[in-house]
Amino acid sequence: MIMTKLKQTLAAAALLVCSATAWAGAPQPFSEELFLDWNDLRAMLREQGIDFRIGYVSEAATNAKGGEKELWRYTDQWTFSTKLDLQKLFGLKQAQFGLVITDRNGRNLSDDAHLGNLQQVQELYGRGQTWRLTELYYAQKYLGGKLDWKIGKFGMGDDFASFSCEFLNLTFCGAQPGNLVGSYWYNWPVSQWATRVKINFEDFGYVEVGAYEVNPGYLETRNALNFGSPSGATGVLVPIEIGWLTSFGGLAGSYKFGGWYNSSTAPDVVDNTAGQPLAIAGGEARMRHGQYGGYINFEQRLTGGGSDNKRGLSVFLNATYADRRTSTLDSQVAVGMLYMGPFKWRPADQLGVAVGETHVNPRIADIERLQNAAGSTPIGVQTSEWASEIFYNIHVRGWLDVRPSVQYVVAPGGVSRNTNDLIAGLRLAVNL
Repeated sequence: MIMTKLKQTLAAAALLVCSATAWAGAPQPFSEELFLDWNDLRAMLREQGIDFRIGYVSEAATNAKGGEKELWRYTDQWTFSTKLDLQKLFGLKQAQFGLVITDRNGRNLSDDAHLGNLQQVQELYGRGQTWRLTELYYAQKYLGGKLDWKIGKFGMGDDFASFSCEFLNLTFCGAQPGNLVGSYWYNWPVSQWATRVKINFEDFGYVEVGAYEVNPGYLETRNALNFGSPSGATGVLVPIEIGWLTSFGGLAGSYKFGGWYNSSTAPDVVDNTAGQPLAIAGGEARMRHGQYGGYINFEQRLTGGGSDNKRGLSVFLNATYADRRTSTLDSQVAVGMLYMGPFKWRPADQLGVAVGETHVNPRIADIERLQNAAGSTPIGVQTSEWASEIFYNIHVRGWLDVRPSVQYVVAPGGVSRNTNDLIAGLRLAVNL
């Protein structure tokens, strides 16, 4: 009987895969509803413990202002995912198996129009326009759900500093540390061998800790579908997060506090081995052992929607700091609001507004000033890039969303003399 179920499960997993995320930067589960049920086939499979989804997202953008030339650019992603309820299939209590494959295509406006941004204006682009093994994991809960263990291949942002990807500008998308130290903090769609343990506390929230293999080989296209581990591991990344899940007057809030330490050795962003500026004195970069940082992620609902509790206004704050010895970008702060159902006659639409700052390590700015003082070719001194965005999501059907947006980026690249960017964008999301 078990072998029969195993064969059925493997066949289903091989043939039926779908998206575990509506958007691309940070995984966020689909609704429990099945908008396209395929003549009851998917509902029947879910009853047996097999849940599969297919998602398609595209982002088109043009620069009405800024950059070297005005262009349109289009990028997209297919996401295929299967989740297996191992309790229903094999009797393994509170156990789950997950598999996600993604495929990214297209080009991006930031590069082709030479916008010079610190953060991309199309978050969907990047990490190789190719097929990728994005998740492959086993998860199980113990002690009535108090202890939650996960092991396999997945990205950091799945579980730590996790945040939705409602906006097009990367400043407001996904797990924020990956926007600053992406050379070793891998967000969706990159996966790495990892394990995570989470302890849930009643009437408080949770505490979780993880261990992730740091390996630049995972970023290479030739390893995108590698189910093993490529050579070149440099260390272990250990994050820890404390989450306070609370409610004020019946309005839910989530307050996360986290930090990380990477055991890898990395070059100093400024100094050579003699402690002098590498860009001026030359030589070899000074090597630093260990990289670290910390973050907060606050989300709070401010209003409800009366009898329709899905409607209402929520606000968020994301802030991250990375060590200045090894990080070119040392901090990022983003604040914003999301209003679900801003109009009573459009309860499933969504309005979003956000503003954020990405800050360049001041040690780098100091060297740029020294280079200018030395009489060499003048270069722009980098400080902060400011991004803002507003979007309105039109929920056309249960399976279709259309989201026009406008971005305005001040001091692209953190250089005040650069022309500001005005970006018009359109996201299309299809959940099958």
